[in-house]
Amino acid sequence: MRGKVQALAAGLLLALLVALSWGCGSSGGPGNQPGSHVQIQTPQEQLGQPESPQVTENRETVKVVLYFSDPTGQKLVAEERLIPKVEGIARATIEELIKGPALGSQLLPTIPEGTALKDINIRPDGLARVDFSKELVENHSGGSLGESLTVYSIVNTLTQFPTVKQVQILVEGQYVETIAGHLDVSSAMTRNEAIIKTD
Repeated sequence: MRGKVQALAAGLLLALLVALSWGCGSSGGPGNQPGSHVQIQTPQEQLGQPESPQVTENRETVKVVLYFSDPTGQKLVAEERLIPKVEGIARATIEELIKGPALGSQLLPTIPEGTALKDINIRPDGLARVDFSKELVENHSGGSLGESLTVYSIVNTLTQFPTVKQVQILVEGQYVETIAGHLDVSSAMTRNEAIIKTD
């Protein structure tokens, strides 16, 4: 009698183990082997769309004017450029000026190679202090006209903004008398329309 009870109990235990293994290890679908993960697709995923799509950053742009030298090195020429709209738009604009004219343009750069923008600050009274690295002076090609083109490319580019009335150029955080020995830049400078080529 005891043997029959033990055999019956062993049979029930075996059946229970088989049922549990089938319930945990398989849901009737392919690929659901022990250790695999069951993925349930949302309606969006079934349509080929993620459930929480990443929002593509559609950055707003703004048109700015940069001033570069004409091919003869005599006048400044305006180049319009679309750049991302950011809070520090004046800084971003000077960074574009440093990069030089658009690829394939016949215009010439006005900022000496290697020059970096270190800081820019615009006061409530409309004075913009713009600080460049030492390369602005050390790498300048010289000449009174070349110096004027460099200085007024900076001044005229910045004074396109209504908040900027005057520009003070600094080098390595210090006031300088001149960039290349001809033009006094020790005080704040205003926009120069006469140096811009109009035709």
